Amino acid sequence: MTDKTVRGKQIMDRLEAGAGDRVTGRLAELDPDLPRLITDYAFADVVGRPGLDLRTREMLTVAALTAMGTAPGQLEFHMRGALNVGVSEKELLEVVIQMAVYAGIPACMNGITAYRSALDARDDPA
Repeated sequence: MTDKTVRGKQIMDRLEAGAGDRVTGRLAELDPDLPRLITDYAFADVVGRPGLDLRTREMLTVAALTAMGTAPGQLEFHMRGALNVGVSEKELLEVVIQMAVYAGIPACMNGITAYRSALDARDDPA
């Protein structure tokens, strides 16, 4: 495992305990090279860049995923991650509401559904 892969998995684990191994394990079942796209590029190279802290990056990620409206699993993961790195529930909800103006009410409503799921997952750690 390269240093970059380790860094990427560490960032993932900051968002959600065990996420690095869980996500890369699922991807490796499909293709052994696939996990590196996530760990090395997305997390180590991009999310791990200096200039913005992880809390800010997660709020931006939630905004983008809410606006996209096509990645509910990733949206919920990053909402949980945002909460885990210090974004308050109120701040997270405000990010989603803000997207109603730029992405439309349906995208906002889907974001609210993901928000509720993220909160429910926090309350039920099973």
